[in-house]
Amino acid sequence: MKRGHFRMKGGDEASASRGSKPFKKKMTMMMKKKKSRMGGGKGLSLEAFANAKTGSTDYNPSLIKKEREFYKNAKLVHKYKKSLKQQHPLEDHPPLPATFEDIDERELDVKKKKKNKSLQSLRQEYEKRCEEEEKARIEREAMLKAKREEQAKAEARRKELRQKMFKRTQSGQPVMKYRIEHALQGILKSSE
Repeated sequence: MKRGHFRMKGGDEASASRGSKPFKKKMTMMMKKKKSRMGGGKGLSLEAFANAKTGSTDYNPSLIKKEREFYKNAKLVHKYKKSLKQQHPLEDHPPLPATFEDIDERELDVKKKKKNKSLQSLRQEYEKRCEEEEKARIEREAMLKAKREEQAKAEARRKELRQKMFKRTQSGQPVMKYRIEHALQGILKSSE
């Protein structure tokens, strides 16, 4: 029997190779059904293909990223302005002048005030700021030193406990005295 040929009931190979009409009809019907299930079997028309990508899709990662960054920046600017308002309330600011003459007078007053600040007052301000920074530094160092000492003590306690827990008798058995003491201390702490 040749490859690609099949034998039909009640017929010879020659009639099967030519193909019987009912068999071909059945095969074409099956192919049509399969094509219709899988989307019709026809490709897109040229016009449909050209217009396929013109429809706007709302998903664009770069635009989404830009929008997110924009809103994040706007949020940060809002927070900054809010903090400025908290630091310098509106009552501290002088009312806006009505005329240009008032503006000129105010500018002159500001310039005079700046000139009036003497070197001595600036030096006092500098020294005051330095003293505050020195105090803050000393406090930080004291806190760090206390923290380090506390950590060192805790580490020493843990090391001592670990040594006790790993002690063994001459025969290799763990010493239960320290383990029982440790369990007892844990129970007493939990009951308090």
